[in-house]
Amino acid sequence: MKIIIAGGFGVGKTTTVGSISDVPPLTTEAVMTSVAAGVDDNSLTPDKQTTTVAMDFGSLALDDSLKLYLFGTPGQDRFGFMWGDLVRGALGTLVIVDTRRIEDCFPAVDYFENAGIPFAIGVNCFPGQESYSTDEIRWALSVNPAVPIVEFDARSRVSVRDALLVVLDRALACAQAAEASQ
Repeated sequence: MKIIIAGGFGVGKTTTVGSISDVPPLTTEAVMTSVAAGVDDNSLTPDKQTTTVAMDFGSLALDDSLKLYLFGTPGQDRFGFMWGDLVRGALGTLVIVDTRRIEDCFPAVDYFENAGIPFAIGVNCFPGQESYSTDEIRWALSVNPAVPIVEFDARSRVSVRDALLVVLDRALACAQAAEASQ
Protein backbone atom coordinates (compact mmCIF):
# COMPACT_ATOMS: atom_id res chain seq x y z
CA MET A 1 0.00 0.00 0.00
CA LYS A 2 1.35 3.39 -1.01
CA ILE A 3 1.01 6.45 1.22
CA ILE A 4 2.22 9.94 0.29
CA ILE A 5 3.79 12.33 2.80
CA ALA A 6 3.39 15.88 1.49
CA GLY A 7 3.51 19.50 2.61
CA GLY A 8 5.54 22.65 2.32
CA PHE A 9 9.26 23.22 2.64
CA GLY A 10 10.75 22.20 5.98
CA VAL A 11 7.57 20.85 7.61
CA GLY A 12 9.04 17.45 8.53
CA LYS A 13 8.33 15.15 5.61
CA THR A 14 11.79 13.54 5.57
CA THR A 15 11.74 13.24 9.36
CA THR A 16 8.30 11.61 9.23
CA VAL A 17 9.40 8.96 6.74
CA GLY A 18 12.62 8.31 8.67
CA SER A 19 10.83 8.00 12.02
CA ILE A 20 8.55 5.17 10.94
CA SER A 21 10.44 3.30 8.22
CA ASP A 22 11.60 -0.25 9.03
CA VAL A 23 14.54 0.21 6.68
CA PRO A 24 16.96 3.10 6.38
CA PRO A 25 14.99 5.54 4.23
CA LEU A 26 16.09 6.53 0.77
CA THR A 27 16.34 10.29 0.69
CA THR A 28 17.30 12.73 -2.01
CA GLU A 29 18.59 15.44 0.27
CA ALA A 30 20.85 18.04 -1.28
CA VAL A 31 22.79 20.75 0.48
CA MET A 32 21.02 24.08 0.29
CA THR A 33 23.04 26.55 -1.72
CA SER A 34 23.21 30.31 -1.61
CA VAL A 35 21.02 30.30 -4.74
CA ALA A 36 18.32 28.37 -2.84
CA ALA A 37 18.52 30.86 0.01
CA GLY A 38 16.81 33.40 -2.23
CA VAL A 39 14.06 30.92 -3.11
CA ASP A 40 13.51 28.80 0.00
CA ASP A 41 12.59 30.65 3.17
CA ASN A 42 14.28 28.87 6.06
CA SER A 43 13.94 31.73 8.54
CA LEU A 44 11.81 29.50 10.79
CA THR A 45 14.08 26.50 10.24
CA PRO A 46 17.55 28.13 10.43
CA ASP A 47 19.32 24.83 11.20
CA LYS A 48 18.01 23.24 8.00
CA GLN A 49 21.03 22.61 5.80
CA THR A 50 19.53 20.24 3.21
CA THR A 51 16.35 19.93 1.18
CA THR A 52 14.60 17.11 -0.66
CA VAL A 53 15.06 17.42 -4.41
CA ALA A 54 13.15 14.36 -5.65
CA MET A 55 11.53 12.18 -2.97
CA ASP A 56 11.95 10.27 0.23
CA PHE A 57 11.11 6.57 0.41
CA GLY A 58 10.62 4.24 3.33
CA SER A 59 8.59 1.16 4.13
CA LEU A 60 6.79 -0.29 7.09
CA ALA A 61 5.84 -3.97 7.36
CA LEU A 62 2.36 -4.30 8.80
CA ASP A 63 2.60 -8.10 8.76
CA ASP A 64 4.33 -10.80 6.68
CA SER A 65 2.23 -10.05 3.61
CA LEU A 66 1.42 -6.34 3.86
CA LYS A 67 3.71 -3.31 3.66
CA LEU A 68 3.17 0.40 3.63
CA TYR A 69 5.37 2.18 1.11
CA LEU A 70 5.91 5.79 2.12
CA PHE A 71 6.81 8.40 -0.47
CA GLY A 72 7.73 11.89 0.71
CA THR A 73 7.29 14.67 -1.85
CA PRO A 74 9.62 17.63 -2.21
CA GLY A 75 8.08 20.71 -0.63
CA GLN A 76 9.03 23.43 -3.08
CA ASP A 77 6.77 24.45 -5.96
CA ARG A 78 9.62 24.08 -8.46
CA PHE A 79 9.55 20.30 -7.91
CA GLY A 80 5.78 20.02 -8.35
CA PHE A 81 6.16 18.55 -11.85
CA MET A 82 7.06 15.16 -10.33
CA TRP A 83 4.08 14.86 -8.00
CA GLY A 84 1.87 13.13 -10.61
CA ASP A 85 4.32 10.25 -10.87
CA LEU A 86 4.84 10.03 -7.10
CA VAL A 87 1.15 9.88 -6.22
CA ARG A 88 0.06 7.40 -8.90
CA GLY A 89 -1.49 4.42 -7.12
CA ALA A 90 -1.50 6.02 -3.66
CA LEU A 91 -4.22 5.07 -1.19
CA GLY A 92 -3.96 8.33 0.67
CA THR A 93 -1.83 11.20 1.84
CA LEU A 94 -0.67 12.84 5.03
CA VAL A 95 -0.36 16.58 4.34
CA ILE A 96 1.96 17.99 6.99
CA VAL A 97 1.36 21.49 8.28
CA ASP A 98 3.59 23.83 10.26
CA THR A 99 1.18 26.40 11.74
CA ARG A 100 3.93 29.04 11.82
CA ARG A 101 3.61 29.17 8.02
CA ILE A 102 0.37 27.44 7.20
CA GLU A 103 0.23 28.95 3.71
CA ASP A 104 3.14 26.69 2.65
CA CYS A 105 0.81 23.68 2.60
CA PHE A 106 -1.89 25.30 0.43
CA PRO A 107 -0.47 23.83 -2.82
CA ALA A 108 -0.46 20.31 -1.33
CA VAL A 109 -4.01 20.61 0.01
CA ASP A 110 -5.22 21.96 -3.35
CA TYR A 111 -3.40 19.21 -5.24
CA PHE A 112 -4.94 16.34 -3.28
CA GLU A 113 -8.41 17.88 -3.23
CA ASN A 114 -8.30 18.30 -7.02
CA ALA A 115 -6.81 14.82 -7.57
CA GLY A 116 -9.50 13.20 -5.43
CA ILE A 117 -6.92 11.38 -3.32
CA PRO A 118 -8.02 10.89 0.31
CA PHE A 119 -5.89 12.88 2.72
CA ALA A 120 -5.56 13.89 6.32
CA ILE A 121 -3.89 16.97 7.75
CA GLY A 122 -1.02 16.30 10.15
CA VAL A 123 -0.09 19.32 12.27
CA ASN A 124 3.58 18.79 13.11
CA CYS A 125 4.21 20.08 16.63
CA PHE A 126 7.31 22.27 16.60
CA PRO A 127 8.75 23.65 19.84
CA GLY A 128 7.53 27.16 20.53
CA GLN A 129 4.83 27.24 17.89
CA GLU A 130 1.50 28.77 18.76
CA SER A 131 -1.31 26.29 19.31
CA TYR A 132 -4.46 26.50 17.20
CA SER A 133 -7.71 24.58 17.49
CA THR A 134 -8.78 22.09 14.86
CA ASP A 135 -11.55 24.48 13.82
CA GLU A 136 -9.05 27.33 13.33
CA ILE A 137 -6.77 25.12 11.22
CA ARG A 138 -9.71 23.81 9.18
CA TRP A 139 -10.88 27.39 8.55
CA ALA A 140 -7.37 28.55 7.56
CA LEU A 141 -7.00 25.64 5.13
CA SER A 142 -10.62 25.79 3.95
CA VAL A 143 -10.90 22.00 3.99
CA ASN A 144 -14.01 19.87 4.07
CA PRO A 145 -15.19 18.86 7.56
CA ALA A 146 -14.66 15.20 6.57
CA VAL A 147 -10.89 15.76 6.24
CA PRO A 148 -9.30 14.61 9.52
CA ILE A 149 -6.86 16.91 11.29
CA VAL A 150 -4.43 15.38 13.77
CA GLU A 151 -1.54 16.77 15.77
CA PHE A 152 1.62 14.67 15.68
CA ASP A 153 5.37 14.80 16.23
CA ALA A 154 7.35 13.80 13.12
CA ARG A 155 10.26 12.69 15.33
CA SER A 156 8.17 10.10 17.18
CA ARG A 157 7.59 6.69 15.62
CA VAL A 158 4.41 6.17 17.67
CA SER A 159 3.06 9.60 16.81
CA VAL A 160 3.76 9.08 13.08
CA ARG A 161 2.10 5.65 13.27
CA ASP A 162 -1.02 7.20 14.77
CA ALA A 163 -1.14 9.88 12.06
CA LEU A 164 -0.76 7.25 9.32
CA LEU A 165 -3.62 5.25 10.86
CA VAL A 166 -5.80 8.35 10.44
CA VAL A 167 -4.81 8.46 6.73
CA LEU A 168 -5.66 4.77 6.31
CA ASP A 169 -9.03 5.26 8.05
CA ARG A 170 -9.78 8.20 5.73
CA ALA A 171 -8.82 6.16 2.64
CA LEU A 172 -11.06 3.29 3.79
CA ALA A 173 -13.98 5.63 4.46
CA CYS A 174 -13.62 7.18 0.99
CA ALA A 175 -13.43 3.74 -0.66
CA GLN A 176 -16.56 2.60 1.21
CA ALA A 177 -18.42 5.76 0.23
CA ALA A 178 -17.45 5.30 -3.41
CA GLU A 179 -18.56 1.68 -3.33
CA ALA A 180 -21.89 2.56 -1.70
CA SER A 181 -22.63 5.16 -4.38
CA GLN A 182 -22.28 2.64 -7.21
